[in-house]
Amino acid sequence: MTETAVTDTTTTRTRAQHVPENLPSRIQHFIGGRFVDSVSGATFNVLDPVSNQTYATAAAGQKEDVDLAVAAATDAFVAGPWPRMKPRERSRILNKIADAVEAHDARLAELETFDTGLPITQALGQAKRAAENFRFFADLIVAQTDDTYQVPGSQINYVFRKPVGVAGLITPWNTPFMLESWKLAPALAAGCTVVLKPAEFTPLSASLWAEIFRSAGLPDGVFNLVNGLGEEAGDALVKHPDVPLISFTGETTTGQTIYRNCAANLKGMSMELGGKSPAVVFADADLEAALDSTLFGVFSLNGERCTASSRILVERPIYDDFCARYAARAQNIVVGDPHDPATEVGALVHPEHYAKVMSYVEIGKSEGRLLAGGGRPQNLPEGNYVSPTVFADVAPTARIFQEEIFGPVVAITPFDTDEEALELANGVKYGLAAYIWTSNLTRAHTFAQSIEAGMVWLNSHNVRDLRTPFGGVKASGLGHEGGYRSIDFYTEQQAVHVSLGPVHTARFGAH
Repeated sequence: MTETAVTDTTTTRTRAQHVPENLPSRIQHFIGGRFVDSVSGATFNVLDPVSNQTYATAAAGQKEDVDLAVAAATDAFVAGPWPRMKPRERSRILNKIADAVEAHDARLAELETFDTGLPITQALGQAKRAAENFRFFADLIVAQTDDTYQVPGSQINYVFRKPVGVAGLITPWNTPFMLESWKLAPALAAGCTVVLKPAEFTPLSASLWAEIFRSAGLPDGVFNLVNGLGEEAGDALVKHPDVPLISFTGETTTGQTIYRNCAANLKGMSMELGGKSPAVVFADADLEAALDSTLFGVFSLNGERCTASSRILVERPIYDDFCARYAARAQNIVVGDPHDPATEVGALVHPEHYAKVMSYVEIGKSEGRLLAGGGRPQNLPEGNYVSPTVFADVAPTARIFQEEIFGPVVAITPFDTDEEALELANGVKYGLAAYIWTSNLTRAHTFAQSIEAGMVWLNSHNVRDLRTPFGGVKASGLGHEGGYRSIDFYTEQQAVHVSLGPVHTARFGAH
C-alpha cells in the first residue's frame, strides 16, 4: 500500500489516498492467450472514484478487436480440447480457478475497492462469492444428468447436451469481478469458449482473470477479453454472426438495444436488467429485523445493486415509528474512505453516475419528506460521495418511486390494506426482486405469489442459493440464470431417438 497526496485545486486541500501497490498504468485486451493493445491503438481513461483522476489507460476495443477475439474463441471451440474434455477434467480446472481467487482475495478486494469505490469489507465478500461461483459449477457439471425416455420394446430416446459455442458476456460496473464470475463459471463449465466485455468504468479486476485462468490450466483462446465502450466493443460483440449467445447484465434501455441487435441472427439471450424492488413491511413484522434488512438492502454496495430494496412500503400502524428509526439509523451510517474497514458506504463509481444520483436526490426533495441525507457529506468535499438519503411520504407517481436510481437513496410509502400494498408493489415497470416482512405465514406465501417479481425473499434480505433461478420479469430481464438453468443456457439439448426393432412406416408409392 502507498499513500499518495491528492490536491484539490479549488480548496487547496491535501489528503492521503490509498493506492494499491503495483497498480497498472495500462490495461490491455487478452486475446488468444496474449495481452494486446487495440489494433487502432485507441485507449480510454480509467478514473478512481475517490480522486476522480486518471490512474490508467485501457485499450478501447473496436470491431476489429472483437473480430480477433471471436476468431480466437471460435478456433479454441472448433479445434481445441476444452469443449471435448470430460466434465471431471473441466471441473478440476474450475476448482483451481476458485483456489486462485481465494488465495488472492485480499489483493482482488483491494483492487476492486480502488476501482469501484465499494467498501473494502464488502469487496472482500464479493471476491469470496466469485470463488464460490466456480466451485458451485465445478460440482454441478460433474453431477449433470441428461434425460432418457424408454418406450419398452420399441424405442429409447435420450437427450445429448453439448456446448453452444462462443458466448459473449457483457458485464456491469457494480461488483464487477463477482458478476463476471457469475457468467464465466457456467459458460466454461458447459464447455463454451468466451469473449468478455467488461464495463468501461471498471476494467481493472477483469484484467486479473487472464493470469488466474492461465495458472489454472485453461487452454489459450477459451477466455478472451476485450475492453471498450458499450456502443463500440459491446455493439460489435452483440452483432457478431459467430457469437450465438449473449449474456448481459445492465440497465434496461441498453438491454432493449441488445435485444433488437440480437434479433437479426436469432441469438440466444439472457438479460438481467434494472430493478426498483419493494420491501413490504406489515405491522406484525419483526421490526428490528426488518430495519436491519432494509437498511442493508439499499445502502450496502453503495446502493449500486440491482436487487436493492429501494422502495419500502410500510403498514400505517407502524409507519411513523419505522420512519423515525430508519432515518436515525441511516444518519449513523459511516460514509468514507472505501479502504477503511469501518466504512459502510463508499464512493460512487464514476462522476457521471454521481451526477445522476445527485439529480434524483434533488428531484426527491420536491417529491417526498427528507428524513436523512440529501447531499454530500460535509466532511468529504472530494470524490463521488453521497450521504445515505431517506425520503418518506413518497407518492407512487413520484419519479423516485418509479425510476431506478442505483445509489444510496430510498423512498418510504405507507399503505393501509394488503390490496393497496400489492398494488403499490406491482405499480412500477420493473419486476426483479421483492422482500416481505410479516409473521403471518399464510399472508407471506399468498402475497409473495401475487407479486410481479422474479425473486421474493420472506423475512430476509438478498441471500442467494446458487441452485435457484436468478432473473426478473417485465422490464427487469429476459430468461434466468443460476443452477441448471445456466447450464441449459450455455448448452444445446439434442434429442436422439433409437429404435429397438422394426419400425412400421406407411409405404408410400408401393401399391
